[in-house]
Amino acid sequence: MDGHFVPNITIGPFVVEALRPATRLPFDVHLMIEHPERYVEEFAKAGADRITIHAEACPDFNAVVRQIKHLNAKAGVALRPQTSLEALGSSLADLDLVLLMTVNPGFGGQDFMPEVLPKIKKLRSGYSGHIQVDGGINHGTARQAVEAGADVLVAGSYIFRAADPAQAILSLRGLAPASAQQSIGKSMRDAC
Repeated sequence: MDGHFVPNITIGPFVVEALRPATRLPFDVHLMIEHPERYVEEFAKAGADRITIHAEACPDFNAVVRQIKHLNAKAGVALRPQTSLEALGSSLADLDLVLLMTVNPGFGGQDFMPEVLPKIKKLRSGYSGHIQVDGGINHGTARQAVEAGADVLVAGSYIFRAADPAQAILSLRGLAPASAQQSIGKSMRDAC
């Protein structure tokens, strides 16, 4: 977060670089920033395995997707809740992931916006890549998102505010489709 595209400011490539030696788990970086093309190389060099940019943040996100791929990272494009899937144009084939925000980006602890569920279903009907959802994810909303077609869940407050964070994580993993369970297992094995 850069304080411009969204009002808050959060970690940058220096933190990614500092954490990279601690694990072989994949690093998924969601850039809620203006002009992401200026920073994707820094994040890739710092150790990001997947970089997601916002379609709304750059006029030619296809060029930024190509830049990310050229850096040997997986590329994702995020859409705010009010942004139509049509904003993706014909770029779906080039994307490893589409992130559908289920809250307005920039603040943790917001309520899940169920009006995004039809967008998840519509995207899944024509896209076989990963569909990630972020915002207001808890056991109940995660179930709805997975049933609609999401296979990657981002949960912050639900995990960090839980009395038992490990159990909260397990409750979400139990909702994942079999293909995602295999992918999670492979990522965990590769990291060990």
